[in-house]
Amino acid sequence: MEDAVRIDPWSSEQSTDYARIRDQFGLQSVDLKRVPNPSMLHRRGIIFAHRDLDVIVGCMERSDPFGVLTGLMPSGRMHLGHSMVIEQVRWFQEQGADITVTVADLEALATRGTSLGQGRETALKEYVHNYAALGLDPSSTNVYFQSGRPEVQRLAFTLGRRTNLSEFEAIYGFKGETNLAHVQAPLVQVGDIIHPQLEEFGGLRPIVVPVGFDQDPHLRLTRGIAGKTHWFNVKARKAGGLTVSLSLQEGNSEALGVSENGKVDRQVRENIFERLKASLSTMGYSDFTANPKHGTLDIPGANISDIAQVRMCVLRLERELGGMGLMPPSSTYHRFAVGMTGDKMSSSKPETTIFMDDSLEEMSKKVKRAFSGGQPTVEEHRRLGGDCSKDVAFQYLQFFFEPDDSELSRVAREYESGKLLAGEIKQICIDRAAEWLTELADKRDMWEGRLDEFLAPDAK
Repeated sequence: MEDAVRIDPWSSEQSTDYARIRDQFGLQSVDLKRVPNPSMLHRRGIIFAHRDLDVIVGCMERSDPFGVLTGLMPSGRMHLGHSMVIEQVRWFQEQGADITVTVADLEALATRGTSLGQGRETALKEYVHNYAALGLDPSSTNVYFQSGRPEVQRLAFTLGRRTNLSEFEAIYGFKGETNLAHVQAPLVQVGDIIHPQLEEFGGLRPIVVPVGFDQDPHLRLTRGIAGKTHWFNVKARKAGGLTVSLSLQEGNSEALGVSENGKVDRQVRENIFERLKASLSTMGYSDFTANPKHGTLDIPGANISDIAQVRMCVLRLERELGGMGLMPPSSTYHRFAVGMTGDKMSSSKPETTIFMDDSLEEMSKKVKRAFSGGQPTVEEHRRLGGDCSKDVAFQYLQFFFEPDDSELSRVAREYESGKLLAGEIKQICIDRAAEWLTELADKRDMWEGRLDEFLAPDAK
């Protein structure tokens, strides 16, 4: 496909054709009617796509356990763009999620040359402190460092056997000159995303990862690898219902009733299917059509909406039989907020963004210089109105500073009609941003000296 979009997690240039990105990469649109207590970012379409969010919503509706995995790169200052992820994490936490926060200090070392010591200092001072101020609850939040959690590296190596360089080239565009530490970094991220399902970190449960769409390559890689480990596949039947089928692979043949000579051990196989039926009967199913010889179990009464719960049942059995039993991660994707200059926000370009610890004077100067959607003259502006889609001040109200939907609509209406001038909408943004930054600073002061409350035992 000549005009295909390539998504690169490390590039400073990204497409903003969100509809095309959604369609090309098989993402699903967010259905607000299915989202309980939708946040500001949901209501305004800023969270625009997902993979398997329905799995997470089902957990919310049933009060089943689920977790959130997010991460931070400890190599720069935290700015407004980073806060969007934490707003989403906080929303998931309010709906019942436990939170795992990865400090990607090994990736920062490999891709940006940040020492582990500097990475730790930056993570705590710039990020965890602001996470606390933004409202994360330490009682269900665990921050850890990649370098201090060997289970992540072990999992990365174990799961690394399920992929190859060709897949990395296809997903990431790696070339012959790509350094091997950079190649290894995505595998460590796979370990980060998957490991909260290990028994010592909370056990089997769905995990959702809220990200900007530029991070989707990591999710695609992880979902693909997790799927390759499954001993049981769950699919819809053409005649209705679901089918559970065995997935024979290296290392599980004997456990699934296939001897070294390739013959099916009927007793072992029938025992597996009895255990399958017993497990699935806890969901209320009683009608099964089993074919142990061919390795399939039909559930005529199941619905497509039951796939996630059925998969959880069979993954638990897989673990009992000796498999890894990994649930593919869910994910949500948000639009990027435009930088002050009309380009992408960047920590390395202070003029493009507002940092969490900017003074009110610094913030005000940046907003006044921000890219405007107004007309060249007052007369033209009164006649033609402003363009909210290009105006940075308006977009910052939309993404960060104006929680009241009706007030945001009023500002948009008056700006587009020409009643509000460009300078006036910038002043509204400055006033709202000042309130936001002042409140954030006050809350940072409240958490001073208490950040250990957010750290996992292996991070202290």
